[in-house]
Amino acid sequence: MNEWETLHSQCEACRKCALGHSRGRLVFGVGNPNADVLFVGEAPGAKEDELGEPFVGRSGKLLDQYLEGIGLDRKSVYIANMLKCRPPQNRDPLPTEQEACLPWLRAQVKLIRPRVIVCVGRIAAQRLIDKHFSVTKQHGQFIERGDYLMMGTFHPAALLRNSKYKPAALEDFLGLRERLGEMQK
Repeated sequence: MNEWETLHSQCEACRKCALGHSRGRLVFGVGNPNADVLFVGEAPGAKEDELGEPFVGRSGKLLDQYLEGIGLDRKSVYIANMLKCRPPQNRDPLPTEQEACLPWLRAQVKLIRPRVIVCVGRIAAQRLIDKHFSVTKQHGQFIERGDYLMMGTFHPAALLRNSKYKPAALEDFLGLRERLGEMQK
């Protein structure tokens, strides 16, 4: 087995929290394991739990549209969540669940070695960038954290509930495209 297969297998066997016992399917992540950009959401929803892939419901379709709008797709980036198992009724991940799952995400980051990590939504941004991160005020801002450039943006589910933030989210993605272009020079 290669490193990815080993990591996936170990994660699938994980029972560090109750979610490992209640999940339908592990939602490990998808995309290019050598991607320059890693998108990190908070946790799988019902459709993701059913299919074993992150961002596949209505939110995923919207994320795909934003990616397409800047010349990217699921095969050119890597998409994962902080949690690999679905919390009941799509509730926010508990701190203990986040703690139990973060080593899996850290291992993914170590293998991918992305240049940019995009935190999708408040919970991911507050956990990975800054506990006081405000998506409505700080979205689209690039912040250096160690070897990575990080950015927080709106979660597609939030955009589906409140479309007034869609133009701001598009600006975030356009800013990402611009930053990636600068990195290629």
